[in-house]
Amino acid sequence: MKAIEKMIGDVWVKLISWNVNGLRACLNKGFMDFFNAIDADVVCIQETKMQQDQVEIDLPGYWQYWNSAEKKGYSGTAIFTRRDPLQVSYDIGVPEHAGEGRTITMEFEDFYLVTVYTPNAQHELARIDYRMSWEVAFRDYLKQLDAKKPVVVCGDMNVAHHEIDLKNPKSNVGNAGFSDQEREKMTELLESGFTDTFRYLHPEEIGAYTWWSYMFHAREKNTGWRIDYFLVSDRICDKVMESNIHPEIMGSDHCPIELVLNEE
Repeated sequence: MKAIEKMIGDVWVKLISWNVNGLRACLNKGFMDFFNAIDADVVCIQETKMQQDQVEIDLPGYWQYWNSAEKKGYSGTAIFTRRDPLQVSYDIGVPEHAGEGRTITMEFEDFYLVTVYTPNAQHELARIDYRMSWEVAFRDYLKQLDAKKPVVVCGDMNVAHHEIDLKNPKSNVGNAGFSDQEREKMTELLESGFTDTFRYLHPEEIGAYTWWSYMFHAREKNTGWRIDYFLVSDRICDKVMESNIHPEIMGSDHCPIELVLNEE
């Protein structure tokens, strides 16, 4: 894997994840300004809501990989990378969970990178059974990868894990994204060998959110949820240099998140 030297004596990789809630719309709201300014090695996108041929995005120096949903205008993921991956795969190998463009996996020399757009349980938990099936299959998939080499997982995982991860936990108990079932599945995933990098570095930080409703001036009031994550295999958590949230970046109802890993 080609290393990018960022600082004298340190070799590190910068990764970005962002649910753009429609990439075509986000392109008109400053996406390229952020992309160029952040100078990331890999940018992972969720909820592209488009097919690759619906817009031409000029990203000199970056390879583009897309996993679009069969249903147009829905879901979808993409990865833009200036690191040449050893191989790239799509979905998680379970037919039940194909067709919605929810994951892309890249293998690099030292780790796997998985971007994910986790299914939403929906209003009144209408899709909770499917969500639970997904959680089991996705955890099994990550564990299979982790048995080969360390894994970095990023994306919109559609769950606020603990009360500290949303502004109004009491009134949201049982709602999609903060149901007992979803929170327990996140606990099970972490206990199977993964670290929530933001909480690893910022265990007590409050008011750190990645998604805000478009209603009731939620973003202005910082009435948000932290539902976007960078997870890493436990055995490389000591490689985590930074895990940041960028609430100042507009263009979506989510904001970008950032992970910096030391590769030495």
